[in-house]
Amino acid sequence: MTGQVRTVDGRVAGRRGQATRQKLLDCLSEMLSSSPYRDVKVIDVARKAGTSPATFYQYFPDVEGAVLEIAETTAKEATSLTGLAAGRSWAGKAARESAEELVDGFLAFWRRHDAILRVIDLGAAEGDKRFYKIRMKLLTPVTGSLREAIEELQEKGRVDDSVNAGAIAGSLVTMLASVAGHQKGFQTWGVKQAELKPNLALLVHLGVTGRKPTK
Repeated sequence: MTGQVRTVDGRVAGRRGQATRQKLLDCLSEMLSSSPYRDVKVIDVARKAGTSPATFYQYFPDVEGAVLEIAETTAKEATSLTGLAAGRSWAGKAARESAEELVDGFLAFWRRHDAILRVIDLGAAEGDKRFYKIRMKLLTPVTGSLREAIEELQEKGRVDDSVNAGAIAGSLVTMLASVAGHQKGFQTWGVKQAELKPNLALLVHLGVTGRKPTK
């Protein structure tokens, strides 16, 4: 990517500069896992990365600017979720597998990116349009794929035409995102991870097909 990454003042960052920039992002990501977003200071990120605040400001205007960079990258990686919903079969036993793999994908993605996803949700909930747009960029593609799956079932007469495919797809994806972000909370309620997955997959299967899974 040499030549495509620029400093705040517009200069092209060389290979060493890109490596420093990425190290700052990696350190910030790690800090978000253990510290509240607004408690993270530039000097702390720079110190952890073994550099200076002045170097940090060469690449990012502030901590929030760097956080948004991480959030954008995470949204791009969410294409893996879309792949779990696009072009899948929702008929017979294959539908059960599709639901289970979609649930597994959501839970795993949220565990892998838990810290930055919490920040995205916080920013979106507070009305920050930048974080809201990133959240929509993350969830819209997989929602579209599920919507297409439901519409295809409607065309085949397997789902009633009165069902609003967009409403169902959006509700299911919102549910998956919410549950994925609350995985530890289920343990407090006495629900084990092994119990959460199949029951969540059941809800997805019912939502998409309108039927219980085929055993």
